[in-house]
Amino acid sequence: MFSYSRTAWIPGFRKEIVAIAPSRVPVGRNADDKVACKQQAVAPDARAGYFPRVKARLVDRWLDAVVAWSGSWIVFATILSGLVVWAFLGIRYHDNLQWQALISDIQAILSYVFDSFLVRQQTNAYEDLMNGAAQLRSRGITHERTLRKLVGRVKEEDLVSLKDQVDPAMTGFTLDLPEESWLNRIASVVSKLLGHLVTIVIYWACIIVWLGFGAANGWSNTWQLNINSATSALMVFVFAFIANIRERHANYIRRCLDAVFKVDAALEDILRSLTDDQQANIAVVIPAQKVNVAQTVIFYYADVVGTLVGIIMLVIVLMVWLAIGPVMQFNDNWWLFIGTYAGLVGMNDGFVLRNTQSKLSQFEDDQFRHMNQQDAKLLSLMRQGNGDRVSPATHKVDITRRISIATAKVCAHEITVVAGFIILLGLITGASVMKWSTTGQLICNVPPSIIESFFMIILITGHNYADEERRNELRNVYLRRLELLGLAHRIQAAQTAVMPTLPTATQSVV
Repeated sequence: MFSYSRTAWIPGFRKEIVAIAPSRVPVGRNADDKVACKQQAVAPDARAGYFPRVKARLVDRWLDAVVAWSGSWIVFATILSGLVVWAFLGIRYHDNLQWQALISDIQAILSYVFDSFLVRQQTNAYEDLMNGAAQLRSRGITHERTLRKLVGRVKEEDLVSLKDQVDPAMTGFTLDLPEESWLNRIASVVSKLLGHLVTIVIYWACIIVWLGFGAANGWSNTWQLNINSATSALMVFVFAFIANIRERHANYIRRCLDAVFKVDAALEDILRSLTDDQQANIAVVIPAQKVNVAQTVIFYYADVVGTLVGIIMLVIVLMVWLAIGPVMQFNDNWWLFIGTYAGLVGMNDGFVLRNTQSKLSQFEDDQFRHMNQQDAKLLSLMRQGNGDRVSPATHKVDITRRISIATAKVCAHEITVVAGFIILLGLITGASVMKWSTTGQLICNVPPSIIESFFMIILITGHNYADEERRNELRNVYLRRLELLGLAHRIQAAQTAVMPTLPTATQSVV
């Protein structure tokens, strides 16, 4: 079991995490030991895998269900169908200002809502992985304690001789993590294409071409609305796709965690059995992350967005917007107003989303470094090297990848978020000088739409790299645990063959 420390008014990204792996304490030889151990014992098939934290509040569980649904194929297919319908209707109504304003409003509202969903989705995936890492480290402490006991009972030359005798297949587990479905693999390929540097270059090339036609079109409102409609459609598609691919990858990572936990639990079982160890697993505390003032403010803002407070604010603004419709005679400015509001807030959210994605990925990297060091120590105890034999998959570090990573890092920096906020204030100032005329509102619609679309593509790029790293890291943890389990099986087999050499208690697991 595990707990999650919560302090009021502290963003979830900065809270201390306390986790304890379920203790798989074997029953002792006598009745007293058996009674004492039953309080801590866990059935092998009941708590061997990974079990995500169940949130206490009903509203949190409900919101998580809605967020998971937003990443479903049904939602993605519905939005994709809507975009196709919009494209065909646009053939007839493309010159109608109100039609284009309406599409811009719908896009801005959808993007605004998806901003909140994506922040919460990101937070949930982060908490899952961090709790899983903390539990693995908790059980790793038990592994180290029991291995030290076991090494004291086995001759040095016997340990060294086991190096070439270990067969992971004898453990009963598969030799790799679960496979993805073909649909998931296709979605991952599409994700890599969308987040590729070439896609980013094509995107900006299109923007430059559009700018090139500006003078010929007299920098008209229609010219501005054309790119606004195009980027709006792209943004809605990308938002829906990100929600879908993230949900798919998060579910797969949970399956990987489950596979790692099952091997880890089996390793705990056999080590406790070999050493007659009955001490419960201890808690591991992942302290709150230390960040600067700017990053703290960003985390607070993201936490507000992730609790869907932003959507409540949008509903209030929508009600005000509808109320002033008759007063403004439902003119072009009225139609653009709600899109302007949602577009400006959405642009800011785009900066924040990329920033938090990068920071949380760094926090996760830190926990995997701890696990790698812990595993190296465990393998060293068993005289099996330094734990580096299972190395991360190597990537071809070509110029495209380097530029993509560098671009993603720049876009994720807190200074970039602050710069985005300054741009937002500049747009609002410009529109105010123009008395929020149609042109003034378009200034607050078009640049945010272009910028946010770019940041959503960068968000896919960052997600692809982070997901690739998590899979590599979890695979390494799985293989190292599998190797340790194979070693333990060999020692157990040797003990069975030569009972006087390696004495231990006859045990069972409740």
